[in-house]
Amino acid sequence: MKILTITDIHSAPDKIFSFLDENSVDYIIITGDVTEFGPEDYFVETLNKFGEYAPVHALFGNCDPSNANELLDKSNIINIHDNTSNIGEIQLVGFGGSNPTPFDTPNEYSDEILYEELSKFKDELSSDSYTILVTHAPPLNTNTDKIESGAHVGSEGIRKIIEETQPTLNVCGHVHESIGQDTIGDTVIVNPGDAANGHACIIELSQDDIKNKKVNIEIFTI
Repeated sequence: MKILTITDIHSAPDKIFSFLDENSVDYIIITGDVTEFGPEDYFVETLNKFGEYAPVHALFGNCDPSNANELLDKSNIINIHDNTSNIGEIQLVGFGGSNPTPFDTPNEYSDEILYEELSKFKDELSSDSYTILVTHAPPLNTNTDKIESGAHVGSEGIRKIIEETQPTLNVCGHVHESIGQDTIGDTVIVNPGDAANGHACIIELSQDDIKNKKVNIEIFTI
């Protein structure tokens, strides 16, 4: 099973579409910022086009339209914001938007709200199944949330829920320059980098990998 994971498309999906024209995947996970503040029609159209390549599980980022959750429901993809879904035996839990930024973007939440909302899914996140926590914002103080100055700008609330529940994997985005992966306890954290510049990630899993909760990741640039 190949799962393409992308984030921070920011209204520039062409490099990813070109990759998908030449490479097949089984599923696509999009962790937000599909657009650069809309427009609404383009947000839906872009998601629907990704859905022509493979089933899509997606949520919105802080730079998507303020009504992005409703727009996700109008699209032909699976909305995982504040929700769960499944890819075969894999359990997904999602929450979009970001912790507060200096830019007052449309979809920002306090760390308290991020933690409280994700706490509703503690049973799913801490289960014995292969679990993927999908967030736009990365957890605080990891290799996935560092801006150019070296400051860490991730979410304390997301980090706390990961520490408490230990999902198999957290895929995130938001901080374009912080491409890479890290761990919090047994949880692997992955930020593929911005898809607008051709950054992406493939999660490739066999049935044995899923059974044994192994994480096989390739971060690459198109």
